Amino acid sequence: MSVLQSARRPTAPLEHPSASAPPPADERPRVGGKFLFVGHEKFYIRGIAYGPFSPTPDGSQYQTPERAAHDFARIAASGINTLRTYTVPPRWLLDLAHRHGLRVLVGVPWEQHIAFLDDRRLRKDIARRVAEGVHQCAGHPAVLAYAIGNEIPASLVRWYGRRRIERFIRRLHEAAKAADPGGLCTYVNYPTTEYLQLPFLDFVCFNVYLESQRRYETYLARLQNLAGDRPLLMAEIGLDSRRHGDEEQARTLDWQIRTAFASGCAGVVVFSWTDEWCRGGCEIEDWAFGLTRRDRTPKPSLAAVREAFAEVPFPRDLPWPKISVVVCSHNGARTLGDCCEGLLQLQYPNLEVLIVNDGSTEGTAAVAGEFGL
Repeated sequence: MSVLQSARRPTAPLEHPSASAPPPADERPRVGGKFLFVGHEKFYIRGIAYGPFSPTPDGSQYQTPERAAHDFARIAASGINTLRTYTVPPRWLLDLAHRHGLRVLVGVPWEQHIAFLDDRRLRKDIARRVAEGVHQCAGHPAVLAYAIGNEIPASLVRWYGRRRIERFIRRLHEAAKAADPGGLCTYVNYPTTEYLQLPFLDFVCFNVYLESQRRYETYLARLQNLAGDRPLLMAEIGLDSRRHGDEEQARTLDWQIRTAFASGCAGVVVFSWTDEWCRGGCEIEDWAFGLTRRDRTPKPSLAAVREAFAEVPFPRDLPWPKISVVVCSHNGARTLGDCCEGLLQLQYPNLEVLIVNDGSTEGTAAVAGEFGL
């Protein structure tokens, strides 16, 4: 046997993982193992919560297209690729998001904080409205997925029992899938009801607010066990700068983001883009989770999030161990080209590829040479 060549390509495919080309904009996201993909590219969710805001006279919870366009331009420039909404966005917002290269995790709201299982007509109406909300967005190229619920209170889950809640979430999942068969669906859980068994969801979402890095890392390991073979998304992380200060918010978001990706998460959503936020028609003024203030002036946390997202999934200065990929070939010229093509797509910064020609009598060496190997 002779080693044809040991090569470490300096070109883009073997650079830092975050340096890959953007995926095709109009392909629908799909689940592949523990991650989401768009086309053949892994899609790391670098998200921000957006809205809702105080309704305008025409009832819009997202203000005006002009204001949203200004926000989206800054959001995209900060390395963010996903918006999470808590209500079904208007079509113009999805169009704007698509124009700025942003995906949208669409939240479909319903009365999850009341005794919704007591009334058969209400249950039926909730399923209908979930289907209608999904139908409004179905097939839009900006849609990442649909969140068909968010933090059903633990008291309600205990009152009804987890199995009744699980069956109802499954019903909503089926309604959403019927409205958009190609769309991904999830439910956003939180630690207090982590025991809900929802294996039918496309990926697993949790809102987690922990201010200790060690506890956060430990809990992420637990959530990965609960998620099993499906992707895990941190659907809300953040810190209130009103109580903790701007600098502490920035520092905490930095390690929250980096720890999530180092723990194998498919992505994170930071809560939120701005301190301006409305819930139940009322302005929330006693907390400040935004990366920007109400007037959209940036806090230090915006720069921290931008830097952390730029290094997804790992910092560039990590001591990456060297990995050798050895391909042994005997008269394999017919399939070796496809193999080399795949190897050149590997995104790893310390990689060598060796082609071992095991006494071939045809063009194995020539094929390897065509790929610089």
